[in-house]
Amino acid sequence: MITKRDLNQHTAAVLDRVDDAHDVVVTERGRPRWRVSAVQDPDTSLARLEREGRYTPPAPDPAPWPQRPGGPQYTEEEAEALLRELRGDC
Repeated sequence: MITKRDLNQHTAAVLDRVDDAHDVVVTERGRPRWRVSAVQDPDTSLARLEREGRYTPPAPDPAPWPQRPGGPQYTEEEAEALLRELRGDC
């Protein structure tokens, strides 16, 4: 264990004590508050977000886009009539 003040005053020396097998517990007013530990594996930002449930990677085989979007099919005359109606030209 090390005090918060010692960590502040001797940061490099404290961090030198941290390795895969040893963590350093930092105390404040005699009570353990923080743990400094070595990173076990290189963790990318996306891997961390995925682990936290804040990111979902894209599917490896996504569904294909539709050939033609759905919805009603209008002839040119029907489309013109709808536009006239929307504009209030009727």
